Amino acid sequence: MAGLSDAKIKQYWDDGYLFPVDVMSGAEAANARSELEQVEADWLDADLTLPLSQYKRVNAHCVMPLAARLATLPSILDVVEGIIGPDILVWSAEFLIKEPRTSQIISMHQDLTYWGMGATDGQVTAWLALSPSNPKSGCMDFVKGTHKNEILPHNDTFDANNLLSRGQEIAVDIADEDRVAVDLKPGQMSLHHGLMIHGSGPNVSDDRRIGVVIRYISPSVKQEVASRDYAMLARGVDLSGNFIHFAEPKENFEPRALEIYDMMREDQRKSLGQGLDKKVKLYQASG
Repeated sequence: MAGLSDAKIKQYWDDGYLFPVDVMSGAEAANARSELEQVEADWLDADLTLPLSQYKRVNAHCVMPLAARLATLPSILDVVEGIIGPDILVWSAEFLIKEPRTSQIISMHQDLTYWGMGATDGQVTAWLALSPSNPKSGCMDFVKGTHKNEILPHNDTFDANNLLSRGQEIAVDIADEDRVAVDLKPGQMSLHHGLMIHGSGPNVSDDRRIGVVIRYISPSVKQEVASRDYAMLARGVDLSGNFIHFAEPKENFEPRALEIYDMMREDQRKSLGQGLDKKVKLYQASG
């Protein structure tokens, strides 16, 4: 599909999410999964500064060509353009993986809580499925219309079973009947607003649940907590000067890309750790 219809754009802004959106074939998704799993096989025991799982989970587009390529797919950017406009930056891209028959969850939360950008509309998250994502495999649940709230209070649980950095959980009880399961086939994606309350349960299936999470922002967005922030230009132009740009990596884990990655990681930690006395990991490593 080339972009979104006016009706679909309205649906997104009414609900705070949109799915399923077809952006690649099942065969293309299978090829992307195979490429990812080949990277895992080739680099698992490599002499990297951080565990491979950390590079996959945080800013993978900085060090892995596959992540950068998926984040700049025209079929995805055409859709994203309908939400945030023709000038598009990739703020982060990652592989969010739940291994089969595991208990890891993501608690109900709002993404913008710790991004340091305030309650801006100039962002959207795309979640691309490379394997079946359904209630059995631990798909996301959305709470319709909750993007119309401001940033709500969250509690930090630091639960080791929670894939979020602080185990952050919204300080509001969400009834089961208010949750909408985001059922996706490989090659389909969902979109959601950064204020949307969402989370996901464990993967009790026999297959890995592999998602590519890509966070897009408009150049007009500003980092309000950390002294600097980074983004990769995906489409259009950025004349704002709000973000430090970097180029797509040409090979996996290039030395210069690893240097940039370390700078990004340290600077973004400042916004993620706002309000805490102790250092926090950017996210729990998974997959």
